[in-house]
Amino acid sequence: MNMPKITLAAFILLAGCLPLSTMAQRAKTPSTFLLKPAAFAQSKADIAKHDPAKEKALAELIAAADQALQHEPYSVTFKSKVPPSGDKHDYMSVGPYWWPDSTKADGLPYIRHDGVINPERCAIRDDEYYNSLCGDVNVLGLAWYFTGEKKYADKAAKQLHTWFLDPATRMNPNLNFGQAIPGITKGRGIGLIDTHRVSELIDGIQLLKGSSSLSAADYKGIQQWFGQFLDWMRNSPIGKDEEDEKNNHGTWYDVQAVIMALFTQQPDLAKDMLVNVTEKRIDSQLKEDGSQPLELARTLSWNYSSYNLEAFFTLARLAENVKVDLWHYESPGKKSIRKAFEWMLPFAIGSSTWQHKQIKPMHVDSYLSMAMVAEKKYPDLDLSSLWQKHPKKTGYVLLLTGWAD
Repeated sequence: MNMPKITLAAFILLAGCLPLSTMAQRAKTPSTFLLKPAAFAQSKADIAKHDPAKEKALAELIAAADQALQHEPYSVTFKSKVPPSGDKHDYMSVGPYWWPDSTKADGLPYIRHDGVINPERCAIRDDEYYNSLCGDVNVLGLAWYFTGEKKYADKAAKQLHTWFLDPATRMNPNLNFGQAIPGITKGRGIGLIDTHRVSELIDGIQLLKGSSSLSAADYKGIQQWFGQFLDWMRNSPIGKDEEDEKNNHGTWYDVQAVIMALFTQQPDLAKDMLVNVTEKRIDSQLKEDGSQPLELARTLSWNYSSYNLEAFFTLARLAENVKVDLWHYESPGKKSIRKAFEWMLPFAIGSSTWQHKQIKPMHVDSYLSMAMVAEKKYPDLDLSSLWQKHPKKTGYVLLLTGWAD
């Protein structure tokens, strides 16, 4: 799985990190879907007081954006291998946990080693390029918004045009060949997990919406691309297969479908999916005590439990855009996102020992970023012991914490 890489400093503290004389030149408050627009106004007031944490956050953002300026354009057409369709414009990747069968001369069909990544996956870089695109567009969009320096918007717009619009390099709006397994299948529904960072990407696009670098025609063209992709997700056999997944794959499917519906101006569709699909996932995936049986069955049980909860937190934030409250939703079976968060809390604090299989070190950063959100959404929840164990950081936590306001 690919975890988001935006820091807390660059996501929760940045709204308004410049002197007011410069801020007055900025575009109107952006219509982002994950990062709360109200955070920008609050930070304007804070920076007027020369808040040192926000000045530091701005410096970190600019450093990241300057690095992104050095990156070459990304495209699925740059791969040397041709997809089964014969069209390099089709995205393709190989399942990460599938390896050659050493008992077979040709290694086929591949066999699964859960949690152990086959480096062959890295030979096809479409997944790597897509994740880099998401991160770059987001950080460049933030840098443009808070500095007004056109070079950041120009670079982000070029990356977007290359990936989505240029006839020579654009990706076809499907994932028919995601997470293939040599000797078994040319593509699978669970390949859709490759694009789970789309929320980060779309928020970056929304930040650029007011920039002259991203024309209205290009913005509309990208919207149309996502409309076609969403249609493929909802109606193709591969897309429907992923929608039917019962674990984190299904949850991240909802994340992608919901934000694409919001981005393509289909709020009623987004609300329908949240109420009629996501709420049912809460009931089916969680136990009443908050544990996640399907994630606990994995060889990276903590990481996947956190990863799935991150998807539910993402959906709860997206749901706010259509007046649906998933933060406090309790299913008919007494299941809830809050209980899932609380169930993991003793293990994050260290007061209880994790008893499930975990073949690699436990990653707590994602959980800590969710905790920054949880303490705002659940003010009666005592997280003091967690912060004693893991003091709050500003530079290393993940994307989700940007909603804490």
